[in-house]
Amino acid sequence: MTTGPFVFAMPGSERQGRDLADRLGAETGVLETRRFPDGESYVRIVSIVAGRDIVLVCSFARPDDQFLRLVFAARTLRELGAARITLVAPYLAYMRQDKRFHAGEAVTSAQFADLLSREVDRLVTVDPHLHRHKALSEIYAIPAVTLHAAPLLADWIAANVERPLIIGPDIESEQWVSEVAGRAGAPYVVLRKERHGDRDVEIAIPDLGAWAGRRPVLIDDIASSGRTLIETARGLIGQGMRAPDCVVVHALFADDAFAELSRLAERIVSTDTVAHPSNGISVAGLLADALRDEGAAG
Repeated sequence: MTTGPFVFAMPGSERQGRDLADRLGAETGVLETRRFPDGESYVRIVSIVAGRDIVLVCSFARPDDQFLRLVFAARTLRELGAARITLVAPYLAYMRQDKRFHAGEAVTSAQFADLLSREVDRLVTVDPHLHRHKALSEIYAIPAVTLHAAPLLADWIAANVERPLIIGPDIESEQWVSEVAGRAGAPYVVLRKERHGDRDVEIAIPDLGAWAGRRPVLIDDIASSGRTLIETARGLIGQGMRAPDCVVVHALFADDAFAELSRLAERIVSTDTVAHPSNGISVAGLLADALRDEGAAG
């Protein structure tokens, strides 16, 4: 009798779920979802889950659309006798608003953490956008494992870019930029960024003439509006540098950001924490190793 975990993938995370199940040698659970004509969600767990550990994969690229179906799936799994539910969220949303900047604002990072902590037993994620929080444990009431994609980015750069110059977007990124550069065996510089709004970013780029013979490689954890990468790429080209490669962890690329950046960059490569045409670096092995270490893989 099989006693290992079931891997269920929420809509939009099917490929991540299949890749993770393959890495774990686990069964893929059957989950049905659809929309009723009025927009309500239908959710059905087809697999027999009584007594089984569950790995539920949901990357929150569209959290407002995805969260309610996740709640329905998690609660149904419990009602059907699932032993333990580990949520694998390769991209974890609602980390941006981590304080009340203006009177009356919702501190959504803490509120979302509270809601999610009620539905699952454990959380595994990759490079959450921790800013004022030092660890997820400050806002999540469940065990939360934070994984880091820096080694994967470094290995891709080392294998695919000749004479790279690693460029980080701001001072806050220096620690992980230096980690990527060190592993890739490349020099690095860190820029200064001032954000004036969601899509208004000012980048201060020093004179990089001493590195003219190298390929700039812009790295960032999240490409959302894409303005940081776009403005940096434009500034580098304006200095006479070569068109940069852009390597990011979470490829959200709202609106036409990807198309605009594509006109400036030599290549755009991302991890597959969010399904996107730029995906070229798999995190399935990273996730599978963490689940084995945490005992969620049977």
